[in-house]
Amino acid sequence: MKNNIRSYLDMQPQIDNSCYVDDMAVVIGDVILHEQISVWPFAVIRADVNRIEIGARSNIQDHCMLHVSHKTADKPNGSPLLIGEDVTIGHHVNLHGCTIGNRVLVGINSIVLDDAVIGDEVMIGAGSLVPPRKHLESGFLYVGSPVQKIRPLTDKERVFLPYSAMHYVTVMSNYKNNQIG
Repeated sequence: MKNNIRSYLDMQPQIDNSCYVDDMAVVIGDVILHEQISVWPFAVIRADVNRIEIGARSNIQDHCMLHVSHKTADKPNGSPLLIGEDVTIGHHVNLHGCTIGNRVLVGINSIVLDDAVIGDEVMIGAGSLVPPRKHLESGFLYVGSPVQKIRPLTDKERVFLPYSAMHYVTVMSNYKNNQIG
């Protein structure tokens, strides 16, 4: 196992062979990375006190911090982090114990906190804050701190969401095909 992919207690990351985890990224504990996921330099995915699962073709960009909240008597499931398919998580994003649907873009330097639920086909503008337990309805653009629903996504934006994910699959393939050693 690579030094940047680490078990925690008896929990071992499960990473599909088609994924790309940069040598400068860290993946720890109860993590499941499905097919064609890319994790870029200085991203941290730490599932030590709960689980993190990321759906196919999603990308976790540079300097992201992904973590969870532990299970308690009052909250037996805690707050795991669940990310759907074809999701783009922009640079410097912090995700903590939230649920993100499919075909979502979380803009650069945004924060999504415990028990927030992001529907499918959502764009979150750069620098936004999604507070704990906030639900973002599918099909809209959200911006601000805290986020506000701005408008429905255009057809062009809806097409861009899976395009963005597939673009990162292509970039990831280039990196994997050009690795030395």
